[in-house]
Amino acid sequence: MEPLGIFKLAHELVLCFAKPLMSFFYLYVNYEVHVMNSSRRQFFGISARAAGKVAATGLVSLPLLASMSKRADALGWTGWRDDPTPHGPNGGGSGKCFLRGTMIQTPGGEIPVEELEIGALVDTLRGPLPVKWIGRQRFEKAGPSWHWSVAPIRVARFALSDKYPRRDLFLSPHHSLFIDGLLIPVEWLVNGKSITLAEMDDREAIDYFHIELETHEVVFAEGTPAETLLVDNDREHFGNFVQYEELYGVGNERAMQSFAPRIEYQGPGGELNRLLRLAVSPVVDIRDPIQKARARIAARGETVLS
Repeated sequence: MEPLGIFKLAHELVLCFAKPLMSFFYLYVNYEVHVMNSSRRQFFGISARAAGKVAATGLVSLPLLASMSKRADALGWTGWRDDPTPHGPNGGGSGKCFLRGTMIQTPGGEIPVEELEIGALVDTLRGPLPVKWIGRQRFEKAGPSWHWSVAPIRVARFALSDKYPRRDLFLSPHHSLFIDGLLIPVEWLVNGKSITLAEMDDREAIDYFHIELETHEVVFAEGTPAETLLVDNDREHFGNFVQYEELYGVGNERAMQSFAPRIEYQGPGGELNRLLRLAVSPVVDIRDPIQKARARIAARGETVLS
């Protein structure tokens, strides 16, 4: 058969199988939809001042953020699932935190997260806001290596843009970065080059700290937009949760709304969703926002870190 004939046959086969696959895929995605109504009202309330902050840090504009919020709802992304990972010396828990030494931007300059105090102001996308509480977690190694849910993830200097991170940024795997108007857990952005598992096996202890404000916000860690604590159940996974109860009591607080849509893959269904998108995308690009962000960051890493 002539090469042109082979090409035409291959083209027809792709069209033949792509349409049923696409139909199945979209039916599957619709079946998996869980709309994030809880974050929509908060997200659309971002002020014009916040939009200016976003532009100043090299992120997207407010209209695009609103557009991304609608797209996330339409795609059916949901909030973070609280995995039952083991607690204890090498266990995980549900904290999403900054590693000791992470520099947080304040109106007076950068301060290590562990030195922040209650009442201190930190810079956020909405402007300076006071710290309500600092949660602390310490993990001690009980084996040759750290549990995957505890070991920090390293975001290399300038991995995300020409402006940030200003230095290597170390986060717990579940901690979300604010990218393209969405909150994406950093574990889904690992690419083996500019975002990697940190080498921490020589450490006998790891200390994490998290910043709680009155509302869920985005602060600047090593210059990088990253989330503050989103309280969705309790604070008992923090070693100093009793301090919070002494200061504010128990059971008298309102639930927080997420600053922006949080997206991730949930369970076997989410994994199948991800794989289907990757399989179809060579024909029609239907990659999800995580896949697009990860690919863009990985490509930048090849250039910046080569």
